[in-house]
Amino acid sequence: MISKEEALNYHSQGKPGKLGIHATKPCSTQRELALAYSPGVAEPCREIAKNEDDSYTYTSRGNLVGVISNGTAVLGLGDIGPYAAKPVMEGKAILFKRFADIDVFDLELNTKDPDALIACVKALEPTFGGINLEDIKAPDCFYIEEQLREQMEIPVFHDDQHGTAVIVAAGLLNALELAQKDIAECNFVFNGAGAAAIACANLAISFGADPQKMLMCDSKGVIHTQREETMNPYKQAFARDTDRRSLADAMVGCDIFIGVSVGGVVTADMVANMNDNPIVFALANPDPEITYPEAVAVRDDIIMATGRSDYPNQVNNVLGFPYIFRGALDVRARGVNQEMLKAAARALAALTQEAVPQSVCQAYNLSTLEFGREYLIPKPFDPRILVWVASAVAEAAIETGMARQPLDLTAYRQKLEHRQAMSRELMRLMIAKAQNVSPRKVVFVEGEHEKIIHAARILVDEKIAQPILLGKMHVIQEKAEQLEISLEGIECINPLSSEKSAAYAKALYAKRQRKGLILSDAKRLLRKNSNYFAAMMVECGEADGFLAGLTQNYPDTLRPALECIPLEKGVERVSGLYVLMFEKGIYFLADATVNIEPDAEQLAGIAHSAAKLARQFDIEPRVAMLSFSNYGSVKHPVVNKVRQAVDILKKEEPELIVEGEMQADTAVSPLRSIDYAFSEIKGDANILIFPDLQSCNIAYKLLIELGGAEALGPVLMGMSKPVHVLQQGASVSEIVNMAALTVVDAQRLADQR
Repeated sequence: MISKEEALNYHSQGKPGKLGIHATKPCSTQRELALAYSPGVAEPCREIAKNEDDSYTYTSRGNLVGVISNGTAVLGLGDIGPYAAKPVMEGKAILFKRFADIDVFDLELNTKDPDALIACVKALEPTFGGINLEDIKAPDCFYIEEQLREQMEIPVFHDDQHGTAVIVAAGLLNALELAQKDIAECNFVFNGAGAAAIACANLAISFGADPQKMLMCDSKGVIHTQREETMNPYKQAFARDTDRRSLADAMVGCDIFIGVSVGGVVTADMVANMNDNPIVFALANPDPEITYPEAVAVRDDIIMATGRSDYPNQVNNVLGFPYIFRGALDVRARGVNQEMLKAAARALAALTQEAVPQSVCQAYNLSTLEFGREYLIPKPFDPRILVWVASAVAEAAIETGMARQPLDLTAYRQKLEHRQAMSRELMRLMIAKAQNVSPRKVVFVEGEHEKIIHAARILVDEKIAQPILLGKMHVIQEKAEQLEISLEGIECINPLSSEKSAAYAKALYAKRQRKGLILSDAKRLLRKNSNYFAAMMVECGEADGFLAGLTQNYPDTLRPALECIPLEKGVERVSGLYVLMFEKGIYFLADATVNIEPDAEQLAGIAHSAAKLARQFDIEPRVAMLSFSNYGSVKHPVVNKVRQAVDILKKEEPELIVEGEMQADTAVSPLRSIDYAFSEIKGDANILIFPDLQSCNIAYKLLIELGGAEALGPVLMGMSKPVHVLQQGASVSEIVNMAALTVVDAQRLADQR
């Protein structure tokens, strides 16, 4: 459960809102500024004046979408106006960027006049490569989209209509195959005669459904030809000559029910009265028209989808709109036609029938995932969706004459695979893995800190972990009350008064008695240093991992962990790593925190641990052993050490892709690596092993501060149980991310045991 305060803080703290603009060209020197603006900018202006399509070549237009709303139908909030709609439109912009690397300007228009909105959007055509209409009330949304599609030469797409329709159609195609039904022979019932339902019906008709076998229901029941009240023309098109009046009447003998209305309107009896192998898409959110458990309880032959992630077959618009626009923009499409939408639906349906990568299964804690009644639609974490849907849309645009720029589709698919920056999905994948394992207990040493309390609440609400906060109970409670955060589901322990302290002290004494520790000192350590208490909780099996470091120096966290918890089998010393996430990809940097001057054997061990961690993120490791030399170009003891480490790794792990010694730019630049065609690393490396702690520590801090990298870490590698160290001053989201990593790490280590 997200609190009001947390939501408001998220949107207001730091730079208000969720979006910003950054320059994509260097603008530091006078010459660069002269190129960016006057006089250099005149040259592209002249070219575009001769040929308007050159605006795609010389400006950002080809990757820019306008997300446009007047705020008349925002989520479940209704007509809240354009000012209040802006947070939602900014959120939609983030989805475009995260899933398909599309830039967005959100525009909230202060008018309820459909013609005024049309005129405004039409005038903006030179700015955008496409228009996404959002949260505009029916029937205005139909008229606005129709007019803009006719008047504009760029894609115009109303996601509330066509986004939903594409995902529904994909699931429907697969459901019909499983049910062995012909779409032309099926009786349909739609409940909720708004934008989404009508778009779903029209797309189903384009796939061969018989419109005369469709009954559309609204809040007054079946839309029929004898109705006396005036209806808009879009509803009127679905008026049928029938004596059925209620939703219950309509459902008798129905093959397919598609609900985009309100929760709880479909009863078990209605589902029982449907034909064999009924197909039920109950998409009202957050509460479906009928819940999945209620429906399957009455029909064991049902094929069902909902809008919820906790039931099988989630109909989620994020499976559609980013990728549809990606394909349309990349061919500079003049619009989005029905064939492009059908291509997107077919691609999603076909992808569902492909073998699912293990990484996707792991994200949902499943051993396998196969096409069937509980897997009709791809999972949102499936990274293949971008390639499949965008290329299908682009191909349909080319074939139907909508494309300004034809593409080599084979090369385009390869480009999409490269564009698919895993960094955007990394933490979502990690959190999904954490959510799909049995809850793991994570101890937080600095349990009285307000950031830890915030993070603990999120971990419980999102079912990521079971947090245990160490500290004085009254302090934690007072802080939580001040923050208006509930402590329900959060365990709090005061090490000073815990009845476990004596047992932990004895266990610690047993471990360290031959290393100078006496029992009284063990008791003192447990009382005075919560790091020892947390480490012994983990070592004694009463917690699965612990996090500390928010207000401590790194050695203060590391030392107790090393004294209490043994190393992982086969590991001779621990090491520290940072995961740095850029738009172009993910890089693992080690050793950043522990080993000051590692020798060749130790460097090889660090690389081995880093490769193991990369695989935990479902990334195939490509290891570069870094130095200031390229393959012996300089003779020096440091170079020799790195070269020896490479030889050790290749001998001990011949299947591991590892190269070196090499300079950093050689490791990460595909063009630079052309000079070294013999290298086993094709493209760029993703694991960078530095020759000493000093160079790695300097590098990662510069990359975070100056290079714009998002960081996860420091990650402590080599412990037999998860111990991770927070950066001093880490944000709440960074704490949550590290807790998710701790949970997944605990699961991996438990599986090994």
